[in-house]
Amino acid sequence: MNIEEGLTDLICFFEEFFIAHGMNEELAVYLNLLINLVALTLIVIGLNYLIKNFIIEAFKAFTNKTKTTLDDFLIKSNFPRYVGRFLPLFVVYKTFPLIFTDFPEVLTIFYKLVDIYVIILIVWICRSVLRSTRNYLKTREEFNDKPLESFSQIIMIFIWLIGFMFIFSRLFDRSVLGFAISLGAASAVILLIFKDTILGLVASIQVSVNDIVRIGDWITFEKYGADGTVTEINLATVKVQNWDNTYTTIPTYSLISDSFQNWRGMQESPGRRIKRSIFIKQNSVRFLNNEDIERFKRIRLIDSYLENRQTEIEKFNESNNVDKTLLINGRNQTNLGVFRKYIDSYLQEHSAIHKEMYLIVRHLAPTVNGIPLEILCFSRDKRWENFEYISADIFDHVIAAVPYFDLKLFESPSGDDVRSFLENIEEDSKNT
Repeated sequence: MNIEEGLTDLICFFEEFFIAHGMNEELAVYLNLLINLVALTLIVIGLNYLIKNFIIEAFKAFTNKTKTTLDDFLIKSNFPRYVGRFLPLFVVYKTFPLIFTDFPEVLTIFYKLVDIYVIILIVWICRSVLRSTRNYLKTREEFNDKPLESFSQIIMIFIWLIGFMFIFSRLFDRSVLGFAISLGAASAVILLIFKDTILGLVASIQVSVNDIVRIGDWITFEKYGADGTVTEINLATVKVQNWDNTYTTIPTYSLISDSFQNWRGMQESPGRRIKRSIFIKQNSVRFLNNEDIERFKRIRLIDSYLENRQTEIEKFNESNNVDKTLLINGRNQTNLGVFRKYIDSYLQEHSAIHKEMYLIVRHLAPTVNGIPLEILCFSRDKRWENFEYISADIFDHVIAAVPYFDLKLFESPSGDDVRSFLENIEEDSKNT
């Protein structure tokens, strides 16, 4: 006698016992069924207890001895528990048909439910492996800036989609291919319902493939009020921690549909750009005479420049018989040009400025506010607080240096300026 025959005799034992003692046959069948179901339930509970307290604990003890942390993440994601559920399922799958051998309708439903449970269990195991792999890769330095959350969500969506296709095909006794064809026919409705998810899926792929944004990037997205570091990228949203420690969530698809600023290039470059202007009053710009030049030669950073430049200008004017009784004739130096050279020399000597990157001091087109004198250079230190300190230090010096070159800064008149002007007029009228 084989195992299956012995198990069948054991299952029918109480039915035969009750009939032999005079019980109604139908009642004996249902009472035997109840006893077998209770026994099967106790066996399943016992197997679950065995898996939880011995097999899983043994797996934990094994992982504690290994060097890799991947198996630790497998335990946290319940991988051993999901795999262990196949053992009681196998027992139920083999025993249940013997218990309900006289109930074919029940067996039909049972086989469908078992198939669906197996599909769901496989999906859970795949999800557990995927989560464990994602969490493990997060501990690796080379994957710190990769959108692992987004990748795992994309893969999980495909796994669930395949799982649901198998589940529905089993429920309605249709082939997976036939169900996929039916799903394609309903694609318009699916696109409408899952529009945001699909947009996020496409955006996540494009963001990852084109390397648009990484975790740790500093981005500025004015539309959503985001200005800070990207902390998380998933299928639906990008999470940004702003500099005031608030958080802003941005739809993932907006990264490819809208314009935003990514500061990664600055962070990876040797320096951070300083680009600011001061405005010079136009009527304070003038030609320099010999007395002005001698006075400006006392400024250390431009003394040699003035000497060489003035010698060159004088040679040109002499060779061309220029009438210098009128200052405008021939070539001349201006206080604004000398001041521009002074700023350039000052930046060249500044230890915080990167000399191998652009360093430009230039005029922009005159405006109603004066002549913009723009400084464009790069600081060596890219940290925000130090960058602001360096920028402020440079412009403190530049603004303070303006009067030394007989120049004036443009500033819109305040109420005190207007009041002082009116008082002066009134005072002059009294004197006259």
